[in-house]
Amino acid sequence: MTEPSDTAPPRLRADALTRVPGVTHGFFTRQGGTSGGLYASLNAGPGSNDDGARVAANRDRAAAALGLEPGRIVTAYQCHSAQATVVEAAWQQSAAPKADGLVTRVPGLGLGILTADCAPILLADGEAGVVGAAHAGWRGALTGVIEAVVAAMEELGARRGRIDAAIGPCIGAASYEVGPEFPAPFLADSPANEVFFRAAPRPAHYLFDLGGYVAARMAQAGLGRVTPPREDTCAEADRFFSYRRSVLNGEPDYGRQISVIALTG
Repeated sequence: MTEPSDTAPPRLRADALTRVPGVTHGFFTRQGGTSGGLYASLNAGPGSNDDGARVAANRDRAAAALGLEPGRIVTAYQCHSAQATVVEAAWQQSAAPKADGLVTRVPGLGLGILTADCAPILLADGEAGVVGAAHAGWRGALTGVIEAVVAAMEELGARRGRIDAAIGPCIGAASYEVGPEFPAPFLADSPANEVFFRAAPRPAHYLFDLGGYVAARMAQAGLGRVTPPREDTCAEADRFFSYRRSVLNGEPDYGRQISVIALTG
């Protein structure tokens, strides 16, 4: 991914998506916003205890960086599900549906994913004029949120072989220690998933490669170009919010970074 050096909030852009005509996107970092303290500075999460006006201002900064009008980024009430929703108009956050996938073919409407270790996924079929976004924590990825978004895009005219996609910053395997019970549902789904686990320093614990698992699910779905994740949100405190890091540090709350994709026309 590349990170432009301009006056807008820093964002990462994926090669697979920058080549898609009529699409703008960005995986925003925690930098370049208005919030302070634990939420410094581009906290885009209305579910945090940050000041609501600052969160709204941060989201509008992200919108402006992508050439979108204020209030034109929508985010769902994310609940680690495999539910995907078609977006036809912007909504008030209080009316956001429970979902972890969003798709649209409406130009100028940004699909936003909020994360603080989970994997944000942005997808586009430029020929069909359809974009999608997914929030993939381990539970959503395992139960099919990626496949649900792809299916919803296909219902709007996309073809999976034409869909280009990117996985944004998420917790890296070196930071994601899990307990002895954690691998069981993955191995029950497929013994091949053993490759995403390796022994942790702590006995009977494992390190889980969330980004690798998500990338594998996307490959199995038959997508076109896919840009894998590069960054570790938990390890890079100056660039990213992280739920796990906040727990390890005994902090009472944490911010959320936002990833956005939109059709430009």
